[in-house]
Amino acid sequence: MTPVGPFVTVRGLTARAGDAVLLDAVDFDLYQGRVTALVGPSGSGKTTAALALLGEAGPGVRLGGRVRAGSVTAVDEDGITEEAAGLRGRVVAYMPQHPGSALNPARRTGAVLAELAGLHRAAGPAPVAEALRAAQLPTGSGTERRFPHQFSGGQRQRVALAQTLVCRPRVLVLDEPSTGLDPVTRMRLAAELAELARTGLAILLLSHDHDLVRALADHVVVLHRGRVTASGDAADALPARRPVTASRHRPRNPDEPPVLDVQQLSAHLHTRGRGPVLRGVDVRLPAGACVGVAGLSGSGKTTLARCVAGLHERHRGRILLNGRPLPVARHRTTEQKQRVQYVWQEVRSSFDERRPVAEQVARTAVRLRGRNAGEARREALELLERLELDPGTVERRPGGLSGGELQRAALARAVLAAPDVLICDEITTALDVDATRAVLGELSRLREEHGTALLWVSHDLELLAAVAHHIVVIDGGHVVEHGTPDQVLHAPRAALTRQLVGAMDLSTALAATDPTAPSVPGARPSRRPSTASPITTSPITEDT
Repeated sequence: MTPVGPFVTVRGLTARAGDAVLLDAVDFDLYQGRVTALVGPSGSGKTTAALALLGEAGPGVRLGGRVRAGSVTAVDEDGITEEAAGLRGRVVAYMPQHPGSALNPARRTGAVLAELAGLHRAAGPAPVAEALRAAQLPTGSGTERRFPHQFSGGQRQRVALAQTLVCRPRVLVLDEPSTGLDPVTRMRLAAELAELARTGLAILLLSHDHDLVRALADHVVVLHRGRVTASGDAADALPARRPVTASRHRPRNPDEPPVLDVQQLSAHLHTRGRGPVLRGVDVRLPAGACVGVAGLSGSGKTTLARCVAGLHERHRGRILLNGRPLPVARHRTTEQKQRVQYVWQEVRSSFDERRPVAEQVARTAVRLRGRNAGEARREALELLERLELDPGTVERRPGGLSGGELQRAALARAVLAAPDVLICDEITTALDVDATRAVLGELSRLREEHGTALLWVSHDLELLAAVAHHIVVIDGGHVVEHGTPDQVLHAPRAALTRQLVGAMDLSTALAATDPTAPSVPGARPSRRPSTASPITTSPITEDT
């Protein structure tokens, strides 16, 4: 049963960085057994508000107002309190938007989970396996012995989720939890989060995925430029759903040899062919065209992208650029680096935290196109503005930008090279609808004016249908289906493709797994009494 009073109260929350106001008198509540969603465009203050629940803030950010979890005050008018440290992990657990920042690259997954379980609850193998299952990851040594870099982007997202769940918190804060997840895994994650809420967990969901919000949230709070502009049920607070539209450019000349030709590509994780990831993959990418790559998380999509970018060296087969072999990145010439650019899923680690973002973006034109500093800066600022990033924002260091803002800056950095081939790996997952439209418009211009070919890795089948002339579906490292968007989405032949297409409509897919869940638009899974074992939590006191 949902408690009468809120477990977390946020009143008059403010956040300032110098003269900039990041949050202005924000109010909301979190209830045990309910899902509250914070939505809004990139840079609206969602992550700043979420971190305040843990008594944390970014560099140079001053908090004010009042944030209280149970009987502990995390923020008061003087800022973050000393008691706030006792909330982190055990009471309030946070999963960041970019999982790479939360995962230790030098430690195996199972060891970290076991350590967290021992710090916040009883140690042992059972809590680790339970957390992995809840995060939709396989249990056992195959998962626990891996390092973070051995997972795909979507899998790293779930490893970070497992690290929060193993702490058994009272409040779970999830920052873009569906980023990098295929439709099937996203559906299972939504069902698992609904189940966690039924067991009494208070969940704060930060997301640009309005379909996920509609399916899960009991209450929605809309932020815009640091202020609450709307709140209520998803049907009332969220705008009407708008389909993705883009210009699906055809190849300039289908009879010409492709600009990128991938032939019988096989890749593996270890030496001597051990740990196969890709098996005999073929991709032909004509100039000005777009090939979409879809599949489950961990199927090999990002490995394909990294092989083409020259970053994954353990592979066999041929990768040809205009008919000539393309070496690995460390052996590529400046011209080859300029002609093939890669925008990957987790971009924050690719920026130097000490230098302004605009300077780093402009550097591409200096190094790869021979522009002087003044010309490069002018081109960079014009491009960033077309991507809806204002000059004041991009003059900050990376820590001062949201995930969606950094995602667009990373795209600008690659586009400024004027490449012949642009590899896009989940480049819109951290973006709101308007920012996504700006990105699609810029890439459409690049294809039309420069003839750039796109290799677009995405779990968003609706997006791929709008931008790609051809879609390749990968399962277990094999291409199991390929064809035009109409063929793949409306007449899928492979079982996996049918499964992916069936999970696109989240509300309907959830209703199929839960007979009591309504399937009308805007509906969320039912909060019926759970038959699962309830989450065991520790009472919160002033000295927790």
